[in-house]
Amino acid sequence: MSDIYKSAEGERILRERYLAYLDRWPVPADRLRVPTRHGETFVMASGPEDAPPLVLLHGSGANTAMWMADVPAWAEHFRVLAVDMIGEPGLSAPSRPPLDSDAHALWLDEVLDALGVRRAAFAGTSLGGWLALDYAIRRPERVERLALQCPGGIGRQKYGLLLASVLLLPFGRWGTRLTMNRALGSASTGATREDRERGEYVMLVHRNFRPRMEKLPIFGDDALRGLTMPMLVVLGGRDALIDSHGTRRHLQQAAPHARISFFPEVGHLIMEQTRPILEFLLEREAAASSG
Repeated sequence: MSDIYKSAEGERILRERYLAYLDRWPVPADRLRVPTRHGETFVMASGPEDAPPLVLLHGSGANTAMWMADVPAWAEHFRVLAVDMIGEPGLSAPSRPPLDSDAHALWLDEVLDALGVRRAAFAGTSLGGWLALDYAIRRPERVERLALQCPGGIGRQKYGLLLASVLLLPFGRWGTRLTMNRALGSASTGATREDRERGEYVMLVHRNFRPRMEKLPIFGDDALRGLTMPMLVVLGGRDALIDSHGTRRHLQQAAPHARISFFPEVGHLIMEQTRPILEFLLEREAAASSG
């Protein structure tokens, strides 16, 4: 058993549930396994092989399944490469090299090189947004544009939720559900069947997976000023995990070219962004065709 899981049984349950999700992937896809210095990395590749590449980086405590609703639209225009981040509850290696180093950039170098990708657009959420930013800062020549939802590393992390999750653990499923609702800014009222199923999966991960406790490094002004590629950053004003207001201020000061979509009444989970992100990503293609 890997020590990122609380038990061997929990690891088995999560793996089986994840594989079941992948069997329902909404478009044709190749399941790729890439060897790297930190172990094997799993990638779901969808869309035309000759289309511009789009790399997807999920959040903490998640995996490629989080992109299932987005992939059908994006794969019409891009070769979508949904990467399971190492050290998370997917099919990649359980390795967790330090975040305050170039380890993850070197890991992504190896993944992209193995896939034959020299330069790509990136979409990332939360921890995946931090990873995309870290890579863009260290490898700007390989990043075409950035579409980030609630990215870490720009505003401060909030720790109140972590304390709340510990205090609510004795209350079992009710406590877990309350913690998830507070974290994501979601509620079960009016939820669809898919929403409820997704929520149950999130709680299953929460019960069986050990999340990273390492504090996300904050990118300084100079690092953010060096980001010249087009950026779309989507933030929720009621985010319980990151300081979205501080994130917006920091971006406005250090990366004023970044386009910010701010939803004051939304939490860490921001829905219905498939089309806005696609329109942002396609701006490059429109400019190229008009030129």
